[in-house]
Amino acid sequence: MSEAATSNTTELPPPFESLGQPEMRLELLSQPRYLCGGRSMVESVALRLGFDELNAGQIALAVDEALAIVIRHGYDKATDRRIWMSLWPAEPTTGKEGIHIAIEDEAKQVDPAGIKSRDVSEVRPGGLGVYLIEQIMDAARYEQRDPIGMRLMMTKFAKKNPSNDKH
Repeated sequence: MSEAATSNTTELPPPFESLGQPEMRLELLSQPRYLCGGRSMVESVALRLGFDELNAGQIALAVDEALAIVIRHGYDKATDRRIWMSLWPAEPTTGKEGIHIAIEDEAKQVDPAGIKSRDVSEVRPGGLGVYLIEQIMDAARYEQRDPIGMRLMMTKFAKKNPSNDKH
């Protein structure tokens, strides 16, 4: 990896290499019709890892936006390119319940420092994917892969339900 940039979240995702083999991995073509498979897988796993329905749905939205960014901007809407999504539970690396998600591609590399959300006060359609990822996830890091492509590492921690802590 030659460059990495993080969003303005409070914590950083662990380095990709430190997570070991993913517990789940999905490979899909860069076709919008397959985005539902990525969303469904992430939402189902997030529910199993302790997220409530609202947060699991938000994580799925962040993944959907990330995949759409790869298709639209990384692959210039080409429908025959590969995207890989990997999932790990957060507990082994952080001690907190949650999920780590990596989205990787072989798209053109960009400077991660240049990946920024647009000004949300501009009223116009589209362009909010990076903003939504930053708002939903606790941590996000964009990296150049070696020798080609990009990687987005995202982490979301499950919030403890205070009513469950009374036991």
